[in-house]
Amino acid sequence: MMEVGSYIKLQRVQQGMTQDELASGIVSMSYLSKIENQRAEASPEVISLLCTRLGIEIDNEKDIDIKDKCEEWYGMLFEVNDKEEIKKRYEELNKLMETVNSNNYLMFEIYKVRYFLVIGEHESALEQINSLNEVSNTFDNLHLYYWYKFKGNYNSLTGDNNQALKLYELAEEKLKQIDLKNDEAADLYYTIAVAHSKIRNTLESIDYAERAIEVFQIEYNFIRCAQCHIVLGISYRRIKMYDKAIKNYNLAKHLGGLERSNQIIQLANVNLGYLYSSKGDSHSAVHYYGEVVEDSEVDLQTKLPTATSLTREYFKIGEYDRSKIMLDKGLKLFKRLNYDEAFKAHYYALTAYKYAMEKDEAKFESILINEFLPYLTKHKEYVYLVDFANMLGEHFEKQAKYKEALKYYKLANLTYGKLIIL
Repeated sequence: MMEVGSYIKLQRVQQGMTQDELASGIVSMSYLSKIENQRAEASPEVISLLCTRLGIEIDNEKDIDIKDKCEEWYGMLFEVNDKEEIKKRYEELNKLMETVNSNNYLMFEIYKVRYFLVIGEHESALEQINSLNEVSNTFDNLHLYYWYKFKGNYNSLTGDNNQALKLYELAEEKLKQIDLKNDEAADLYYTIAVAHSKIRNTLESIDYAERAIEVFQIEYNFIRCAQCHIVLGISYRRIKMYDKAIKNYNLAKHLGGLERSNQIIQLANVNLGYLYSSKGDSHSAVHYYGEVVEDSEVDLQTKLPTATSLTREYFKIGEYDRSKIMLDKGLKLFKRLNYDEAFKAHYYALTAYKYAMEKDEAKFESILINEFLPYLTKHKEYVYLVDFANMLGEHFEKQAKYKEALKYYKLANLTYGKLIIL
């Protein structure tokens, strides 16, 4: 339960009101500061006057209704749900919270971080984090658990995976001190597994994914089990245990089929394509990537990287006509994504293949040397960097420019070394 002083402080800050404006005619500004920082306990009369000035009513009966609505909305933020419905519920709750002194207010404010991330408003999520920083010293263990977890979600989505993992580990420590449902613990384990996977802590990723799946199996939550199988598949593929990886991807597809989740099925297909590509089996890779690209239900964010992968596979096996068709499809997808910076690597990759197939050596060299490779280095996209540094090395070797070829082969080898360390 949030201390009333912290509640008043957070409401005042969010309304852009100074301490002087809130305190005027009710208490001294120094006494209000003590109330807000929990160094003084105000009388019910003072609390009532302060709440009235903030435009808040105290209604315990309404608070019970708010609690039920909050818990239902919180659950929607962890499953695949209609975003418009999530937004509608949020607006209803937000209006209630603006006018009622609710014990659920602080948890709702913390969950806003998760909400903004779910609907893709990352800047709003950061603003909410900064807004809550002022009162985070008053959080109890339950609040801190979600605070660390959702801040970790923010860091993960903005690419700071090491910081995300640190925050998830803090959340895991708090988990030991509070009583939460098993599926919440399993969700944290899954989240930690993904965080370890992103920084290629493969064995740790396997450990946490298996801990999560153990709980999800008991709960008969097949979608979450399938997500864990995909993480396990990625981990086993990285340590070249291909049979185990394939088994996990196929289990994910099976569970996705049981739950009629096309998203899970096609995510497994993407990863099967990548597995066969890394084994050098381009024909099998083409089959699985093709399943994804031809599916009208697959979202653009999944379809564009897959189109890029198909362009590469067709190029590798010399099927240039098909490679060009997929290349054009990929560029159109990038346009439909409004040239989103998050997908710029795919634009560069497709453009590089375009110039390579057109045999426009000057443009091919220029985009790789001046734009794509520096971009990949800056964003630590090491897998792509290995591929395209090798591609540039082969290009210069064919031209008998051995000094230049050696330079890019060395870059590929050094980058591959970083991948192994990761």
